[in-house]
Amino acid sequence: MPPGWPARIRALATGRLTPVAPKRAATVVLLRDGADAAAGPQAYLLRRRGSMSFAAGMYAYPGGGVDPRDAEQELGWAGPGPEEWAARLGVDRATAQAVVCAAVRETFEEAGVLLAGPDAHTMAPERDWSAERAELEAHQLSFADFCREHGLVLRSDLLAGWARWITPAFEERRYDTWFFVAALPPGQRAAREVGEADRVAWLTPAEAVRGHAEGRYGMLPPTVSVLRELLPARTAHEALELARRRTLTPVLGQAELAGDRMTVRWPGYEELTIDGHYPEEGPPADDPQ
Repeated sequence: MPPGWPARIRALATGRLTPVAPKRAATVVLLRDGADAAAGPQAYLLRRRGSMSFAAGMYAYPGGGVDPRDAEQELGWAGPGPEEWAARLGVDRATAQAVVCAAVRETFEEAGVLLAGPDAHTMAPERDWSAERAELEAHQLSFADFCREHGLVLRSDLLAGWARWITPAFEERRYDTWFFVAALPPGQRAAREVGEADRVAWLTPAEAVRGHAEGRYGMLPPTVSVLRELLPARTAHEALELARRRTLTPVLGQAELAGDRMTVRWPGYEELTIDGHYPEEGPPADDPQ
């Protein structure tokens, strides 16, 4: 259990901690078919730099927070519309549009893969987008503005919703995150160097899950759980088909406290359960935040 959890779990149980409101976020499992078809598709993973304030040193997918500016702006759209995504994601139309924009923007910012094009059937031309990616990352430009400036339509047909995880109430930083899957479009290449990462890797779900179990790849519970769920997929296309049959019921970790024994469970993911004795050390902090 992370060092700060026991004190925060106790504070939440005794009413001394007010949960932080989770920020909406989106992340994308970018997949490609490898040379060994029998091994299944490969997922694009980033190892977050040790200096990062959140999930330092952990392997993760491209992802980030939702930009409220994308909720109401007009932009070209191909594939399922915001209303259809709203029903799929369990939110209102404006929020759904912003979440899908965040998924496409973060894939572009962090992986250099642009799920957009001039029309519903064509991908954006290959060119140096580094200046535009930097503007998006610095929040100088919304994704809707970027699409309008370059005559692009967002290709929501290239995305499929996979899961939704909400950070437990006792955490300092909380996110309400939608996980998507997408296949690497033909002709596009993912970035080998990423500002927030010190390493990028294409790994099959089996390789990543095995490496996590052996302690070689640190991952947060949602990251490794999505990889385990992707194990049956034999191709990137098959992963997208599996995604469309999934429900996106939010997964929220729950903490239980009995004396000095603490248990953290994620409903439906019992393999992630953390359980043990954590004696309180010293006087309780007035504000563990």
